[in-house]
Amino acid sequence: MQFTVQRKDLLTALQTVIGVVERRQTMPILSNILIRTKNDRIVVTATDLELELITDTPAVIAAPGSAAVPARKLLDICRGLPDDAEITLHHDQQQTRVQSGRSRFTLATMSADDWPYLDEVDEGQRITLSERVLKGLLDRTHFAMAHQDVRYYLNGLLLSLRDDRARCVATDGHRLALSDAQVKIGIEEPIQAIVPRKAITELVRLLDSSEAEINLQLSSKHLRLQLPGLVFTTKLIDGRFPDYERVIPADADRCMYADRDTIRQALSRTAILSNEKFGGVRLALSSHSLRLQAQNVEREEAEDEIQVSYDSDPIEIGFNVNYLLEALGAMDSGEFTLSLSGPDSSGLLQAANDPATRYVVMPMRL
Repeated sequence: MQFTVQRKDLLTALQTVIGVVERRQTMPILSNILIRTKNDRIVVTATDLELELITDTPAVIAAPGSAAVPARKLLDICRGLPDDAEITLHHDQQQTRVQSGRSRFTLATMSADDWPYLDEVDEGQRITLSERVLKGLLDRTHFAMAHQDVRYYLNGLLLSLRDDRARCVATDGHRLALSDAQVKIGIEEPIQAIVPRKAITELVRLLDSSEAEINLQLSSKHLRLQLPGLVFTTKLIDGRFPDYERVIPADADRCMYADRDTIRQALSRTAILSNEKFGGVRLALSSHSLRLQAQNVEREEAEDEIQVSYDSDPIEIGFNVNYLLEALGAMDSGEFTLSLSGPDSSGLLQAANDPATRYVVMPMRL
């Protein structure tokens, strides 16, 4: 295999797929990327056996072929070359020579015959969704996914589709994020899939807010997305997502209206002296006033008072300050509401301009 490619084109392709390549691998070949020639392009593939990314870029092909090349070493080489550099790769047996101007590198490579492909994706359901819609749903919810929870089905995000709506839901058992988009999908039966955390993290990185159409292929075990120049395939989590709708407060009749940035800044200040392990902050609501209080094990205290719109009975309740900050950070509205039903009930946060997105945070005993 031999080809010549522009440095910026190869660098873009490598940066697209490098997030899949783990630094510590049980199989040495998984620290590599597969490069193969196809017509007048090279196709770059990375996988960790759960997630697979495929992209391509134009190149001048001198000799067709394929090879498994060390991913991060090749990426670092590309980064170190001048912006307008032209790179020639020549693979011969178990070595790949990388040349650009007077710079030469020799990399130990592995056979493309040993490359571990993902299982074949069943036909499943095929739908089309706007890139902007999908990215918006993920941006508003993905932060609430669990991380290495023993309840493995929480270590991902629920994608729920029906004929007139796309929904994303994430929860770690202590807080929940749910967002809907009213779109015409065109399916007869509702479908659900739990997409793993790493796949969601990569999608958030790769998607942008364009109006481009994404083709989704959803089977019982896999999700495949096809965008211009990119094929994204992930295995799904096999499990039952919890009944999240029953934890959304339906009788929260005490509502606080406030400016999002003002509350975020006050929470951030108060959090400085909160307990580092639990991050608890006390919210005391009274007539048109919100008092924030925090205390740590050194008995240091923080207190802040903000004017808000609230005219219900006084109430005091504790929350994890980081959960509140992350929910507020996912909103793009100037104002939001916090709805409560009692000191021991969950809080419901919603942006003023986005009733289709809801955040539920469980209370803390402080």
